[in-house]
Amino acid sequence: MSVRVLHVITGLGTGGAERNLYNLLAAGVSAPDEVAVIALMDEGSYGPRIRELGIEVHALGMRQGIPAPWTLPRLGALVRRFAPDVIQGWMYHGNLMASMAARLCRQRPAVSWNVRQCLYQIERHKPLTRWAIRANRRLSGGPGAIVFNSRLSRRQHRDFGFRDDAALVIPNGFDTAAVAPDSASRQQVRKRLGFTDEQRVVGHVARCHPIKDHPNLLRACVTVAERMPLARFLVVGRGVDFDAPELAGIVPDEYRSRFLLTGERDDVGELMQAMDVFCQSSWLEAFPNALAEAMACELSCVATDVGDSDYILGTSGRIVPPRDSQALARALLEALNEPADRRRERGREARERIVSEFGLDQVVEQYRQLYQRIGLPAQIGSLPSAPSSEASTETVSETASEPASGPSTRP
Repeated sequence: MSVRVLHVITGLGTGGAERNLYNLLAAGVSAPDEVAVIALMDEGSYGPRIRELGIEVHALGMRQGIPAPWTLPRLGALVRRFAPDVIQGWMYHGNLMASMAARLCRQRPAVSWNVRQCLYQIERHKPLTRWAIRANRRLSGGPGAIVFNSRLSRRQHRDFGFRDDAALVIPNGFDTAAVAPDSASRQQVRKRLGFTDEQRVVGHVARCHPIKDHPNLLRACVTVAERMPLARFLVVGRGVDFDAPELAGIVPDEYRSRFLLTGERDDVGELMQAMDVFCQSSWLEAFPNALAEAMACELSCVATDVGDSDYILGTSGRIVPPRDSQALARALLEALNEPADRRRERGREARERIVSEFGLDQVVEQYRQLYQRIGLPAQIGSLPSAPSSEASTETVSETASEPASGPSTRP
């Protein structure tokens, strides 16, 4: 029996949640005529791509998730016309609007939330986001399911007061047939980018945002450049520029020629073929997509110990404390100086882990089972009840605090 699913997401621009929604839809989590998408803001880059799948996409045109006077009537009309069995929210603002949309629908569909980030210190978020997080906490007794893409994220939100008896973890999924090593492409891409066979390329993929901690990355790379003349650095992501205020002055002029800053690219999988070692430098993540994609490309990886990075890596890579550029540099130098055979062995182990634990088909099936469980009429009456009282704490427990230290590297 099919389940009609309406997805409500903040926007459809370039981002991890947006990409994961697209991947699920492209992989057929629902039939095209049994699914629709509402973006609270605009269609971004993924809206047209989702529409090409034969799926309805509607953008409400909100500004930063703040409803305009015409928003709720239009939302109500769209929900009643589509008549979903399940409304799936994505991220805090999308979750709130998913719950509101269910109240605007006569048949009261089941609601599922999707939380896509870890919760280290709420004070670090913008005021509107802090309000949305607290509102999610107050209303977390309502949805039939709360999906987290990270085990740490689930624990942190539970300790902050989110309902946990309806919580489950479904990780991000990856099409490992499409994201894979390609030795022929590697030679071509390296030549096009100007890298020689002797050079060792450290790669990084992330938009320029404080949580991605590009200053930490660049400081580590400068240390590597000082000690390893053949090291080169391929940095991919929107807004990454030596002249950006937060990055200015970190890389000395004499080393800048060894860095290739590409800006935002839509061929990241191809660019990863040119890398020898992948680096993640963030101080806050839940489930880092770029790390898993690099592993699927059989890259030896170095990552900061945030979110589920340690769990994703398994024993295949090196994990270091966040915001410690010297520890990051040491791990990068170890990875770059490893014998090529050992580096390739780590890469194969990394790919095997992504294939076995985070394949897209497995993730799609978990979402299908979830929607069948909460969305079919026979099941809706048996949803778990809300907790008797809301946790009042504003402090995330010790398990959720920002990691200040961690293992230096894996052997």
